[in-house]
Amino acid sequence: MQHGAVDFIQKPFRDQDLIDRIHQALDLDHANRAALKGRDAIIERIRTLTPREHEVLALVAAGKANKVIAGDLDVSQRTVEIHRARVMEKMNASSLAHLVRMVIEAERDPHAEGRRPPPAA
Repeated sequence: MQHGAVDFIQKPFRDQDLIDRIHQALDLDHANRAALKGRDAIIERIRTLTPREHEVLALVAAGKANKVIAGDLDVSQRTVEIHRARVMEKMNASSLAHLVRMVIEAERDPHAEGRRPPPAA
């Protein structure tokens, strides 16, 4: 089970039980691949951010307000607003909650759910 088996069947078994388990495994694999593909797309979007946009993203995802971020980065609040808008645009985020969910998904360990790791960059 630790090496990727999704189920086991005790002997004797009916052929239909084996077919059903194979279909379940294929469905699970399809779902895992779709999730991994989505995660990889998010990571690619994150890679398009500038170093300053990365900093703003991290602070926004941590729940800090623009005013606090401006103080932390020693820039104006308007500068933070501009960077934040660019981050939202580059990440294709429709809301702050959507952006935070993407950051969480990008940071999730693919091995934790039995997924294969993303390809090396």
